Amino acid sequence: MALLNADFIRNVSRRATVAAMAGVVGLALSVADMRPAVAQGPDSVPDLAESLLDAVVNISTAQNVKAQRSVPLPQVPEGSPFQEFFDEFFNRQNRDNGRPRRVQSLGSGFVLAGEDGIIITNNHVIEGADEITVNFNDGSKLPAEVIGTDPKTDLAVLKVTPTKPLKSVSFGDSEKMRVGEWVMAIGNPFGLGGTVTTGIVSARNRDINSGPYDNYIQTDASINRGNSGGPLFNAAGEVIGINTAIISPSGGSIGIGFAIPSETATRVIAQLREFGETRRGWLGVRIQEVTDEIAESLGMDKAEGALVAGITEGGPAETAGLEAGDVILDFNGEEVPTMRDLPRMVADTPVGKEVEVTVLRKGKEVMLTVTLGRLEEADGEASANGGTKKPGDKPAEMPEVLGMTLSSLTDEMREKFSIAENVKGVVITEVEGGSDAEEKRIRAGDVIVEVAQEPVSKPADVTARLKTLEEDGRRLALLLLSNAQGEVRFIPLPIDK
Repeated sequence: MALLNADFIRNVSRRATVAAMAGVVGLALSVADMRPAVAQGPDSVPDLAESLLDAVVNISTAQNVKAQRSVPLPQVPEGSPFQEFFDEFFNRQNRDNGRPRRVQSLGSGFVLAGEDGIIITNNHVIEGADEITVNFNDGSKLPAEVIGTDPKTDLAVLKVTPTKPLKSVSFGDSEKMRVGEWVMAIGNPFGLGGTVTTGIVSARNRDINSGPYDNYIQTDASINRGNSGGPLFNAAGEVIGINTAIISPSGGSIGIGFAIPSETATRVIAQLREFGETRRGWLGVRIQEVTDEIAESLGMDKAEGALVAGITEGGPAETAGLEAGDVILDFNGEEVPTMRDLPRMVADTPVGKEVEVTVLRKGKEVMLTVTLGRLEEADGEASANGGTKKPGDKPAEMPEVLGMTLSSLTDEMREKFSIAENVKGVVITEVEGGSDAEEKRIRAGDVIVEVAQEPVSKPADVTARLKTLEEDGRRLALLLLSNAQGEVRFIPLPIDK
């Protein structure tokens, strides 16, 4: 199965009629009459489609691509009569392969502000294009320039100079859409031209691992190649989604398509129109999921929030006092249900705003005030800041705990496992095969930085912390591990009895 950049919608709503017999009299009840009117779509699908067709456009792009592939010359016996033929043929092929060639592609889009000539589409539709042409439903064409793009949400804003008034559409509220509600899409599947399809909202808040802000509307409407960037309409003719991807083994629709919700798109498009770029809030943390095991090891009643695995040096979080091991429960007055919700919440908050952040730290809730920075495109991964061992340190005992053999982090161990100077803790020299540690992908050369949110510097610290946890009746020990480069992560391990 492949996740493809796509193009959109399918499926026609059907009305079913159920008959129920009551005695001699037959009473026919229409299922359509029992459902909310909005779920049925408009009274007339053709009227709605006709009113929207002129606002939907086809996007055609062209770019020069230099071919780099060369055709290898086959080996022929020396003196063969075919030698001259092969030399001439393959030399000509290789000369042709070096020439730039023109590549064209098609997508969809829609007019958002007719008076300003603003066109919305997907970033992947126009990415790398030398020329962009907007084709309207009446057959007219206009060249377009790029106002701004956002690869993280796959959105692009284009501008044309209209010679006459353009039909435009407006955004609706995707947050009000319910699973099962009727939707319509108009796009350009397979380059055929304006095509209308209908379906329903199959699911909401889908994460398809395409970016940090995934929050897609899933629909069973047909999305095919060429529909990317096209609008997904509600029954009122408002755009509540922008079609962008499908799951398909063949490239065609199998009824699993995805659209960027208008709630996400409107914020990004407003920034692109105003600044030509996005301006997202930045917290400066590296986070990971709070699993059931991690929640239990931290004494939490349920798995929720986002676990801080690292802090960016000099970032807003460090300035505000957040620490690795904190679990972010609330951000700016809103609960953080899961790890993947936090990046969207932070990104949607204005740069420079002071927000309150509630974290769980060593079993107690702590409230901190953070002034958000602007999201950096740099890596942003936190590194563990630590000291180095003095020359002459000798290895201490090498106890075996939880399926791991431990050693002090000496210069010899740093050299053996190529561990960075800024990493400190207790190095793991061996991992027992078949152990829980191996199953959690702990490897020799990893360094234990903390046990149950307490720093450790020698093997005895680790064994002492594990003994304390066992005496307290804890089933799991939460380890903060660093790899050789200083990238950290939390791993819960069962405590041996």
